[in-house]
Amino acid sequence: MPGRVEYEGIAWNPATASENRIHSDEVARRHGFRGGLVPGVTVYAYGVQPAVRIWGLDWLAGGEASVVLKKPLYDGESFRVETVPDSTGFGYRVVGPDDRVCAEGRAAAAGQSPPPVRRGDAPGPAREDRPEATRAVLEDLRAKGLGSLRVDWDGRGEQGRYRLDPDDMPDLVRDDRDGFANPSFSLGLANWVLSSNVRLGPWIHVESRVCHHAAIPLGAGTWTEARITDLFERRGHEFVDLDVAVFDQGDRPLLSAFHRAIYRLREPG
Repeated sequence: MPGRVEYEGIAWNPATASENRIHSDEVARRHGFRGGLVPGVTVYAYGVQPAVRIWGLDWLAGGEASVVLKKPLYDGESFRVETVPDSTGFGYRVVGPDDRVCAEGRAAAAGQSPPPVRRGDAPGPAREDRPEATRAVLEDLRAKGLGSLRVDWDGRGEQGRYRLDPDDMPDLVRDDRDGFANPSFSLGLANWVLSSNVRLGPWIHVESRVCHHAAIPLGAGTWTEARITDLFERRGHEFVDLDVAVFDQGDRPLLSAFHRAIYRLREPG
């Protein structure tokens, strides 16, 4: 049942130049899509924007959310975000043209997951040394562990903002205002830690559950650690599940997440 419309907007694909070519028109069309996919973490940020507006810094520092990506959203398409309040938060849907439900999930004011503890994982391989993401390679990394990833939040890059016009984002997550990391960047670290360990072809974010433990201020350095918890095949697609934890340079926990992606799409045709 449709909920209350929180806001409407125009989708934007900030990742057309990404290493993940599923965000490019040519590769996405080869896999049966109409064009490059708006990143899943961007669609997630659309859905949880009401949480940033309602709970503000408290949510960035201690809230939680989930997302299931259901249908593609394309650059330039109109979308709306619908919410249905419950006792501790709200359910949401990101709805594209023709009532296409692109994503759904839930956000809550306070998270329930205990904060992670940093293991001190060694950094991942040099970019040119990453192995191809085959099932055998990922099974090996599941046993041995993934390398960690260092990323600074500077407000730039493909997830520096999730709306084409920054005026469409809350001041709290604009780099020219309060400057805290936006939800697209924070969850995007789960994508990047995987792609920093292996060379991926076109791949698709499918689902996440996120718990914030502290907000990420502008200029902060982050370390992301992750481990592979499952690998499986479904309808010709190869999936990977990750347990992800993000820390600041003082080992303070910033975020923890379950993250699922299709790391290898079935062959077109």
